[in-house]
Amino acid sequence: MQFKGTKNYIATEDLSMAVNASMALERPLLIKGEPGTGKTLLAIEVAKALDMELIEWHIKSTTKASQGLYEYDAVTRLRDSQLGDERVKDISNYIKKGKLWEAFTSEKQVVLLIDEIDKADIEFPNDLTSRNR
Repeated sequence: MQFKGTKNYIATEDLSMAVNASMALERPLLIKGEPGTGKTLLAIEVAKALDMELIEWHIKSTTKASQGLYEYDAVTRLRDSQLGDERVKDISNYIKKGKLWEAFTSEKQVVLLIDEIDKADIEFPNDLTSRNR
């Protein structure tokens, strides 16, 4: 399957090649550009055109890269332990899976849109790609 654009999104030959190379190599594709130039629409249209699931992760200034994998709710677990709740014996009851977890564990290749990444801390992109964690 190759992406060549859609009726709603006219892609240049270079952009189509970049999208297709990214999918073939199973590597991320970073699209940069001014607001309103169609970066988000590209992800939506690629997912539609190739019949892939679109997972959207909307970034805020307080978002940490680790939240993409999971978040552990220690406060709720502590409260449940104080109340004698049996759920505390299984830590998975307190782990909220993130968008990266969803993408990594999907049976099929997906389009993961990390939207507004420029709103995050300056180290956010580096934290996403760090192999030492």
